[in-house]
Amino acid sequence: MTTSTALLLADLTGVAVFAASGASAAVAKRLDLFGVVFVGFVAALGGGIFRDLVIDEVPPLAFADWRYAATAAVSATAVFWLHPQFARLRTSVLVLDAAGLGLFTVTGTLKALDARVPAVGAVVIGMLTAIGGGLGRDLLTAEIPVVLRREIYAVAALAGSIMVVLLAALGYAGVGGLTAAALLVFVLRLVALRRRWSAPVATMRPPQTGPGHPGF
Repeated sequence: MTTSTALLLADLTGVAVFAASGASAAVAKRLDLFGVVFVGFVAALGGGIFRDLVIDEVPPLAFADWRYAATAAVSATAVFWLHPQFARLRTSVLVLDAAGLGLFTVTGTLKALDARVPAVGAVVIGMLTAIGGGLGRDLLTAEIPVVLRREIYAVAALAGSIMVVLLAALGYAGVGGLTAAALLVFVLRLVALRRRWSAPVATMRPPQTGPGHPGF
């Protein structure tokens, strides 16, 4: 299997996984079929559309290649009709979401590098490709985006992007190296969920009142 074929399969697998994740969130909000498919489409392809616009690939691959939109639509529609069974697979959904995060991190970073984006920019684009769809999904379903909460999500994608850039600089950006980068993101995300790792948050102290502390 060539690297390009492997990347296409990884991309489409990530699309299917994120579409299912987005559709599941939309079903939980009791959206209709169109709403479920639309949220699934945004979750699956939002990050890739952002990536392609940034690297000046127009039209974005999500619109230029029918396989992307079709994969997202089929996955989201399947979740709409099978959501009672799907709802019982929460753990499986989290695992698949972690897999999609790893796949999109790798493909997004590599595509940025292929477009001759400098290393730092490629890292940022790779991370945003991975988390962009989830950001759109959460905004459309009126949730605080998971990437802005305490969970280790964007940080895992950032680590994977950095690894891809380093592998490319060292000449090891073949299927094996890219698979290792995707696995890094996947494992980091799952271990963070398992051990409840989180990024630090600011501690809000209540205002002090009393002598020497006038209230306002």
